[in-house]
Amino acid sequence: MPHPAEQKAAQPRPGESPRPAPIGHNRPAEADGYADTVARRARYLSPALKTFQAFDNPLMLVRGERQFLWDDAGKRYLDCLAQNLCISVGYNHPAVTEAIVRQAQTLQHATTMFFNPGPARLAEELAGWMPAGVDWGVHLVNSGAEAIDLAILMARAYTRNFDVVALRNSFHGLHGVGQALTGLSSCTQAVPAPPGFVHAMHPDAYRGPFGGDVEAYIREFKATIDYATSGAVAATIIEPIQGFGGVIAMPDGYLRAAFERTRAAGGLCIADEIQTGFVRTGRHKWGFESHGVTPDIVVMAKGIGNGYPLAAVVARREIMQAMCERKFFNTFGSNLVSCAAGRAVLRVIEDEGLQANARATGERFMAQLLRAKERWAIVGDVRGQGLMLAVELVRDRKTKEPADREASRIHHLMRDEGVIVGLSGFHKNVLRICPPLVVDGADAEFFGQALDRALARMERER
Repeated sequence: MPHPAEQKAAQPRPGESPRPAPIGHNRPAEADGYADTVARRARYLSPALKTFQAFDNPLMLVRGERQFLWDDAGKRYLDCLAQNLCISVGYNHPAVTEAIVRQAQTLQHATTMFFNPGPARLAEELAGWMPAGVDWGVHLVNSGAEAIDLAILMARAYTRNFDVVALRNSFHGLHGVGQALTGLSSCTQAVPAPPGFVHAMHPDAYRGPFGGDVEAYIREFKATIDYATSGAVAATIIEPIQGFGGVIAMPDGYLRAAFERTRAAGGLCIADEIQTGFVRTGRHKWGFESHGVTPDIVVMAKGIGNGYPLAAVVARREIMQAMCERKFFNTFGSNLVSCAAGRAVLRVIEDEGLQANARATGERFMAQLLRAKERWAIVGDVRGQGLMLAVELVRDRKTKEPADREASRIHHLMRDEGVIVGLSGFHKNVLRICPPLVVDGADAEFFGQALDRALARMERER
């Protein structure tokens, strides 16, 4: 069934100028077909990339417009993964494209050894998105993994402590410090990890040993500091909602208590907003704001650049000052084209009211998930906030046996229905729904119908 917006997707909204055709839209297709690309990837790209790919036979994507993608066969998909939450304001957004082109035609890059207005403007605007009353500093880098590494370096340099606390089931990256912080065995290579990282039990109301008993998880957090560290820590890092771990939100009271115990041990509090930031939850600009806390350091990436390589560490200025006794430099940090994209993203989020849209449209997506839970016994849990949602599939609601094979099948059937979702969680039985912030009610309805048909088809196959 075609999406209701299919015929009007390319049409301007009232008061808008006609959108330019996507770059290359009218050009003949390149000679390389799907088989050519698969063969070339297998021959020349790292085989490790196969460990983290979508579907058994990934799509070959050739075009995007707002919340939609097209493959090489011309089929259109509602993208409910947003390139792992990188596409925030939609594909080919004219304001972002214009900013990128204008900057690229002027000056592609200037390292931080020289001055340019763009990075300083972006830093000022990001600081303006942060809680008032703090002297915030901004360090621009290229990726979330690089930002995580820098945040830990800052914390250790400032506190002169070494141990860092993360949570089990967390995801903070796949190499170096990020891999050491990540609390998922599937994301940790079988080599000695950097020292100084410990993992506390994550508060999981659905699968955790203490259910919804927040105080019990807080006691476990304190015990981790007492028994697995020297008692003096450099930092604690927490995702307000664990993303790749299966969209596990920190319960009310947990983040505040964990931060209090961290500070009592001499450490700094780091919020990993790589996935939850930039109004994704619909409630605030940042996930930590729902918990009434102010971190010492905030790490952000993904949606900040709408697909362009950009990330940032935002911290109290005195923390950043601790690194000034030695040199520190990022060759491509503050890339001018990426900074132009970032500034445009911030404007679009504000101008188009995307925080309110994330909340309202997220509620409509959630209504579809709750409907699926009522109808299908395989749906064990639905959860999330705004446009960061998940469906956990189980073979039995009482035992909560993970339905990993079934989840993989639904993942592929949703693709057949024209919807891209993610597959995540420790047991690989969680469907992640995290579309661009520009989705609307018609998309939620289309998604719900596709999910219902996919579940029905799987039931017929069992």
